[in-house]
Amino acid sequence: MIVMKFGGSSVANATAMSRVLDIIEEAAARDRVIVVSSAISGCTDALLAIAREQDPEKAINALQDKHLAIIRRLFTGKEREETTADCLDTFSEIRRIPPVLESYGEVLSTRILARKLSGEGYATKWLDSRELILTEPGEGSVGGPVRLEHTCERIRKALDASPSTRIFVAPGFIAGDTSRRVITLGRGGSDYSAAIFAAACGKADLQIWTDVPGIMTTNPKVVPAARTIATMSYRAAFDMARYGAKVLYAPTVVPARDKGIDINIRNTFDPANPGTVICGKASEVREWKGVANLDDPISGTTLICLTGEGPINAESTYRRILTALSDAGIRPLDEVRDEDCLNFFVTVRTNVSRAAVAAIHREFFEERALTTVDVYIAGAGAVGTALKGIIDAAGGKFPDAGRQINLVEISSDRGFADKVIATARRRSVFVDCTNSKEIWRKFVPLMQAGVNIVTSNRRSLAIPYPDYAALKAAASENGCFFRYDTTVGNALPILESVAGGARFGGGITCIEAVVSCTLNYIITGYDGTRSDSFATLLKRAQEEGLTEKDPRTDLAGKDALRKLLILSREAGVKLEEKDVEIIPMLGPEFFEGSVEDFYRKLVEDEPYFIKREDELDEMGMRQRFVASLRRDPSAPGGFKAEIRMKLVGVESPFYWISGTENVTVIHYGESLPLVIKGAGEGAALAASGILRNILQ
Repeated sequence: MIVMKFGGSSVANATAMSRVLDIIEEAAARDRVIVVSSAISGCTDALLAIAREQDPEKAINALQDKHLAIIRRLFTGKEREETTADCLDTFSEIRRIPPVLESYGEVLSTRILARKLSGEGYATKWLDSRELILTEPGEGSVGGPVRLEHTCERIRKALDASPSTRIFVAPGFIAGDTSRRVITLGRGGSDYSAAIFAAACGKADLQIWTDVPGIMTTNPKVVPAARTIATMSYRAAFDMARYGAKVLYAPTVVPARDKGIDINIRNTFDPANPGTVICGKASEVREWKGVANLDDPISGTTLICLTGEGPINAESTYRRILTALSDAGIRPLDEVRDEDCLNFFVTVRTNVSRAAVAAIHREFFEERALTTVDVYIAGAGAVGTALKGIIDAAGGKFPDAGRQINLVEISSDRGFADKVIATARRRSVFVDCTNSKEIWRKFVPLMQAGVNIVTSNRRSLAIPYPDYAALKAAASENGCFFRYDTTVGNALPILESVAGGARFGGGITCIEAVVSCTLNYIITGYDGTRSDSFATLLKRAQEEGLTEKDPRTDLAGKDALRKLLILSREAGVKLEEKDVEIIPMLGPEFFEGSVEDFYRKLVEDEPYFIKREDELDEMGMRQRFVASLRRDPSAPGGFKAEIRMKLVGVESPFYWISGTENVTVIHYGESLPLVIKGAGEGAALAASGILRNILQ
């Protein structure tokens, strides 16, 4: 016996039904056949809606017309009249709105199929599943557990009573309970019906015909690279089904497994495709089968399940899953866990579940092709242009990182962020290479659109702490990465070291940093009478783009303040501008009047600068503009923050810097401090740091 189940899409209209009839007739040429069918596509939902409506007549007529249109296409003459009359009789019952109205969809579709097969000359019999499949009482319209042995006995008697019948047709989904009520087997119950009929026949050939080419490694609508699984065990099929795979109704596996019946998932629209065979034999070698996901609408979370067969290393699998999610910028809500080292679970927010499934599928089922990343650069200045140059020189290909960068656009237009929000694909990267004070306000909408953010603009981070925290939260909530390593120390690994130290080893006790490239350039370059004047050095720095338009902004410590705020927050200290004591390197008289007045004052005070430099030489000391954050229980928030000129000797790492070099010293309790030193300025270096953030 061949048992064939057809889903709603397979019998959606007359054309689809004609295709199904061809498949059935081909099978009937080889053996006797039991056809189990779902309702036509959309019928069950329509019936459920009719049951809720106050005046359902219009909806009933629309559904009736849909079935009559199929009949008109499939039948002619007397057969059309008889099938139409049968259909209208069924709709007469529907108009009375009986209990479990949704049970009528399968009755309608299977009666049409049975009459058409009979008209084609096949000895055909329609079986009423409501009289054959018996369940315990359940809740509402869904029955309880099927009384399988009793049901199989009923089915066998019905088959034995018609020995000359070649094709039996039975509605799926519906049954009767021990109270003689009509009930359903739940959504997807037609698969279960077919498995029950196959179990009643003993060793049957069970085929589940649907609209996809078998069970696939994941939902192809989410991951186009999903592929058909040729064979899998009952257990793997059951697990994938119960954790969200839509092709197979999970209970279907049980009666087939208990009777040792293979289940063949086939595609109605590609009948030559062998599809998937579900059988009792599991793979003896490690073999990944698929990724399924189950949404929880109440919590807004999704459970993702990776299913495999054979001997699997759990720890290695944990690492691969976490790495895949991290590469996609997704933070899981819990630890990866496993069930018998065959199913591996991780929970993510539902709004990033599609991206998470795609990332895990890519890791375990796809060839290591380069992942394309769309990049948008805001700011066509020196850094943005340098970044574009690096990407162009590499042809956009960075194989070591597994990435292909598609530079979509570089723009200095003020409305660029809005354009990206409106047009960019999810997982794109928006790079802020601007000097804008306001662009950070677009970061949350960008992340809500699924766009990742990399910024070298420290103004975007040195904002009020609640706004900074909101940016970090938006990144987490929307599954986006928000990276800004180049805002302090250019391409130096300063922020990652600070963040790591804050999480481990008892936390950070002190940070001292010389991070103002402008002041470093001037202070380390000035040597009294042995160098250009202080004013000349500052003008040169201004001409080279190392200062703001008004260089007094840098001399007042504004740049150092922004960097200290970023460093502190990365260390877990909720620092605000007002919490930082700043003592500028020049007196208040230098900050009055115009820029021209300022330079005139510098020239006038050059003798003082020379004298001070000579004094430092005599002491064997140098002065540096240092930003510091030091643990102090008496200070608000437990840390004291200040920026000021300090004298340092040869034992200090600050003594030896020159030009635009940066030095950051991180203290962890009693441990030796970590010293990070290197170039703190340069468009090419900044661009390389931004690129690293994009590719991470």
